[in-house]
Amino acid sequence: MDILEEKKGQVVVLKINGRLDSTNALLLDRKIAGLIDRKEKQILVDCSQLGYVSSSGLRVFLTGLKKMNAIQGKFFICSLQEPISEVFDISGFSGIFSIYGTQAEALSAF
Repeated sequence: MDILEEKKGQVVVLKINGRLDSTNALLLDRKIAGLIDRKEKQILVDCSQLGYVSSSGLRVFLTGLKKMNAIQGKFFICSLQEPISEVFDISGFSGIFSIYGTQAEALSAF
């Protein structure tokens, strides 16, 4: 998995490429924690290149959301591919997260 970080205005965009599973979930967790330590309050996770997410990966998303809520920040997700979207639906995460179809839609929602 690769994580590309890009700043768009006040929003930090994390673009995930590859698989998010137990072998690399800690990488994303540390990345999000580092952004919070830097006092970033708006994070968008772009999943357009995410091919697989395990329960460990889902846990990282949930932890990130909880940490951002604790500091009154915003944590959005965008561009879920169909298999990933199904995982979010089945797990109930679709009702927990703010999920947008495209990065542009998500950025305008901040």
